[in-house]
Amino acid sequence: MTTREVAEYLRIKERKVYDLLRRKRIPSTRVTGKWLFPKHLIDQWVADGTEFPDRAMPSPPPVLAGSHDPLLEWSLNESGCGLALMPGGSLDGLERLAAGQAVVCGLHVFDPESGDYNRAAVERACKGLDVVLIEWAWRDQGLVLAAGNPLGIASIKDLKAKKARVIARQAEAGSRILFDHLLVEAGMKAADLEILPQPARGETDLGRHVSEGKADAGLAVASAAHAFKLDFLGLHRERYDLLVRRRDYFEAPVRKLLAFARTGAFKARAADMAGYDTSALGRVVYNGP
Repeated sequence: MTTREVAEYLRIKERKVYDLLRRKRIPSTRVTGKWLFPKHLIDQWVADGTEFPDRAMPSPPPVLAGSHDPLLEWSLNESGCGLALMPGGSLDGLERLAAGQAVVCGLHVFDPESGDYNRAAVERACKGLDVVLIEWAWRDQGLVLAAGNPLGIASIKDLKAKKARVIARQAEAGSRILFDHLLVEAGMKAADLEILPQPARGETDLGRHVSEGKADAGLAVASAAHAFKLDFLGLHRERYDLLVRRRDYFEAPVRKLLAFARTGAFKARAADMAGYDTSALGRVVYNGP
């Protein structure tokens, strides 16, 4: 929120916000010279000032938000961990977890500056929260193409050259962030392509569009192409992580999910689905403050 927005949110005058800033009494961050106020930190700040702060912030609902992953979706169903899936994209999941609307966020947000995944996005969205990033899998990302690759697409540049109908992901999705980055690397932009007006809302949704002939190509994980017997042109290898609050890492839903991921049934399923490397699953890759 901006200074004006946080003043309206707290129902105080804007000059009072500046007074709190001067005395370093309100959670804030400065971006390109402007003061910004993360809503979840403002909510926590208000809660901490109540007579019973521990009761002011209820436990989040048993929801796994964020990016869709076919192997993770299967694991939630098979493990009996009790978490409901709410796929809406990596950035949507980060916002929901920070706001206390989800126990877990699945994400794969590429950071071009560092070449790393997820940490930069987590530090921006969850500033001050006691979060932990847990590796789930490395995945092969690339172009899902019609069976037999009738357009003869051999690179991302061919999407323009062959006038392919492209199904993209929603703006909040990690796959869309990666797709836009790959276009920049190829000297292209989304406006150069024939992108369908409605985005795919998940990996399976994208594969279905291509398999039904509604699109010629789209960026997704290899398992989406494998599930629909489509062609796949690998372009990138990415790390998919699970983000949880430290308190929730030790609770039954997360422990049950991670325990299931160590079973033979899980390993067999991961091997059957194309493009997964789960050899380091469970590794803590980031431990917040």
